[in-house]
Amino acid sequence: MNKKKSGNTSRVINFKKLLREPVLLLSILIVFYLLTVFVIFPLFQVFKTSLTFEGKLGFGNYIEVMKKSYYIQPFINSMILGVLTATIGTFIGFIFSYAITRTPMKGKKIFRLIATFPIVSPPFVIALAAILLFGRSGVFGGMFGNIYGLKGLVLVEVIAYSPTAFLALVGVLRAIDPSLEEAAMDLGASRLRVFRKVIFPLATPGIVSAWLLVFIQSVADFGNPMIISGDFSVLSVQAYLQITGMYDLPRGATLAILLLIPTVAAFYLQKYFLSKKSYVTVTGKPTAATIKNLEWYIKLPVYSLCVFFAGVVLLFYGMVFYGSFQKLWGVDSTLTLDNYVQMWRVGKGYIFDSLIIASIVTPITGFFGMFIAYLITRKNFPGKNLMEFSSMLTFAVPGTVVGIGYVVAFNTTSAIMPFTLTGTGLIIIILLVFRNMPVGIRNGVAALQQIDPSIEEASIDLGADSGTTFRKITLPMITPAFFSGLVYSFVRSMTAISAIIFVVSGKWNLITVAILGFVDNSQYAQAAAMSLLLIVIVLIALGLIKLITDKLGQGMNSATVVE
Repeated sequence: MNKKKSGNTSRVINFKKLLREPVLLLSILIVFYLLTVFVIFPLFQVFKTSLTFEGKLGFGNYIEVMKKSYYIQPFINSMILGVLTATIGTFIGFIFSYAITRTPMKGKKIFRLIATFPIVSPPFVIALAAILLFGRSGVFGGMFGNIYGLKGLVLVEVIAYSPTAFLALVGVLRAIDPSLEEAAMDLGASRLRVFRKVIFPLATPGIVSAWLLVFIQSVADFGNPMIISGDFSVLSVQAYLQITGMYDLPRGATLAILLLIPTVAAFYLQKYFLSKKSYVTVTGKPTAATIKNLEWYIKLPVYSLCVFFAGVVLLFYGMVFYGSFQKLWGVDSTLTLDNYVQMWRVGKGYIFDSLIIASIVTPITGFFGMFIAYLITRKNFPGKNLMEFSSMLTFAVPGTVVGIGYVVAFNTTSAIMPFTLTGTGLIIIILLVFRNMPVGIRNGVAALQQIDPSIEEASIDLGADSGTTFRKITLPMITPAFFSGLVYSFVRSMTAISAIIFVVSGKWNLITVAILGFVDNSQYAQAAAMSLLLIVIVLIALGLIKLITDKLGQGMNSATVVE
């Protein structure tokens, strides 16, 4: 009873504090409204549409889906693809992270760069490269059989998504103090026994988390299956075709809900296992212990796999580069610049639209994400857990589901959205902001948890309100997290396909849609040229974002010092 009274008293005190800061209270209400309209409402509309069967509400669509094998098979195929991709991708990611953190391998920076390169390009560029290499007219055409299907999908998705596992596991292995391994070996344990008894058990939550993360990306993938799945149908593409091909929105929404169930379950399992990393702790200050005299039977397989995978990545992207200069892929290998000329003539509108939208989305996503992270971490108010849950929801939801939700929710006016957004550039901007925001929020939360709250409390005690404190004190200290959010937002805005393909229009279109159109028309050389241009644009933009963010951070720090 005392605990209950204490909790009620605390809530009353927090609410009174909010009333003393009307700007903060208004900001919280606006955030709740935006999350309700642009996150919860679209997902609710998808679920509601899936329950519409022959003009009535019911489970008729679900019953029909369960009775038809051509609906169930794509679901099974998606699960098979997800399990295979996650298992192989996590294994490769772990070996790479082990080589970076636990071996004296030379050229670690180069290997790390190559391993993460697929992240800054659209995932389906890998599928395009696979066609150029192993397709019917490819360089190695027929050597590995039919590339269209499960085999080809696993290949391209492992290359595209194993970097996610690598980035997750590098942090996990670095958190394990090498002195633990040295102590075990000093006591007579072999390297393999140390790995089995020390490293692997401590890294298990991170490994499971990485596996689930890759599984989510694989199951939700749309671009690669759209290009290279062949007769191996998957649920994300089937839902898209049901809506655009069969014009059956309720059935497409039903398939989207089926896709939503395993991805959301995997996402929250991933969060659970990520939180379990807390038991991987080492008391005391980390030592500078290093691994010496690594045995050949460890070096050989680890180094060989790293070299092989790096070679495969370079081969695939090298083929995209080479293919962009082919006069007619598979027919005339004469080198020419005509593909770039034609690509620019046909796709310059797509390129400018993409740059305009990404330039608007990136700063909005960055600042909005940091502000929500600040509210979640530093403020106590009713509904804080709900805000955190809803703000992260779009990261767990496949892009296909989000895209369908926006089509259904904003095709007409409603009580909470009095404007029709379909067909406008605004719907693309809003979708990308709320789709990309969760990563910035998580980065901001992680950064804020490392900063002593007393610094901000001192600012408030000296008379500054929460807005001034956030702008002058908090934001400069979380500049690295802010930069990470900007980078992710820009890259995803330029390379998105699964969600935005439902909301693009004749007036507003994106470069990824143009690339997909070239591939559909078997214009592989032009698709390669535009893919290469997209990668170059992203790399240049990342450099500019870093430059601007560094100067912004310096300016904020200088202003803070002066004041």
